[in-house]
Amino acid sequence: MENLFQKRLEGLEKSYIDLITRKNEKLPLGNGVIKRYKYPVLTAQHAPLLWRYDLNPATNPYLMERFGINATFNAGAIKLHGKYLMVVRVEGLDRKSFFAVAESENGVDNFRFWERPITMPETEEPDVNVYDMRLTQHEDGWIYGLFCTERKDPNAGPGDESAAMAQCGIARTHDLVTWERLPDLKTPSPQQRNVVLHPEFVDGKYALYTRPQDSFIEAGTRGGIGYGLVNCMENAVVNEEQILDEKHYHTVYEVKNGQGPAPLKTTKGWLHLAHGVRNTAAGLRYVLYMFMTDLADITKVTCKPAGYFIAPEGEERIGDVSNVVFANGWIMDDDGTVFIYYGSSDTRMHVATSTIDLLLDYVTNTPADGFRSAASVETINQIIDRNLAVLQQKQELVANENANS
Repeated sequence: MENLFQKRLEGLEKSYIDLITRKNEKLPLGNGVIKRYKYPVLTAQHAPLLWRYDLNPATNPYLMERFGINATFNAGAIKLHGKYLMVVRVEGLDRKSFFAVAESENGVDNFRFWERPITMPETEEPDVNVYDMRLTQHEDGWIYGLFCTERKDPNAGPGDESAAMAQCGIARTHDLVTWERLPDLKTPSPQQRNVVLHPEFVDGKYALYTRPQDSFIEAGTRGGIGYGLVNCMENAVVNEEQILDEKHYHTVYEVKNGQGPAPLKTTKGWLHLAHGVRNTAAGLRYVLYMFMTDLADITKVTCKPAGYFIAPEGEERIGDVSNVVFANGWIMDDDGTVFIYYGSSDTRMHVATSTIDLLLDYVTNTPADGFRSAASVETINQIIDRNLAVLQQKQELVANENANS
């Protein structure tokens, strides 16, 4: 029995090392804006063996998995002390999510979880589930983590074990190891998800992007990416929410939309990454889209390309909740490289890379949505006309060169 235990342990260790040391590969071509990669950067199998197995042959002679991991997805991201870090939503087989930090030297492969998951303090009303943390390095010196805290709806009827309440939990840290839990955000909305802290003060106050909801699942009349100001984070209260990016009929964000990670500051404006949701015969489809807001007035949308920026492809479409991509973390390097971390189908984490120049070109030069089929055809015809004019100029240039030779 001891030999079997040791042999199985050696096999598990080899498989784990092979996985976390595997080099990632850029996929060819793409759309010219981002580069996708061949392998996910994190999966359930990336969870350390120390978490999942009792390694004592006396108490686990068959080396069974004692705490199974179901998924690793929807990670916040930050670069700290030269390391690319994700605060990952890790979900056990018990359906409870918790946060854990995964670290990489280059941001695209060899991510390894820190030895222990994050021990997140609870409020007086304990969380049943926590997930989808957005990280913000604020100019006040703290790193803030805003996440969804889910609890059972106290007004649920007898036997109804699915009704839930979602609110925004708030914690802060300097090192991602020790966290100070602050009171949950208070807003006029019945439920809140996808709340993100802006990295700079606005008129001396903390600015928050919100996603007001009427119920746990449905955005209802309160849909859209909201905006509000709070005086302090120690007792954060938004008294008034205004919608800065609303839902719109027959778009990729007609059912729900929400801010992804904190926006990136550029010379031309604040770059935003958001998720949009539409309904289909196969269920809700989540995609990512982008827009830009004014540097001086962050509530003013200045550019917004039509349609989605990233949608699930290939194996990304398959998982616990299929046909979903979701992003709540990206990192901008000093050289302008942008690492976009996105979860697929509530199952695994991926990375796509781009640059600030490419993203600005995409956001500012991609046509906006005309909201009608005829407008889409008009946009295509305009592109065709410009292309034909360029081709004609080339043909005339060649003809002139031939005539003069």
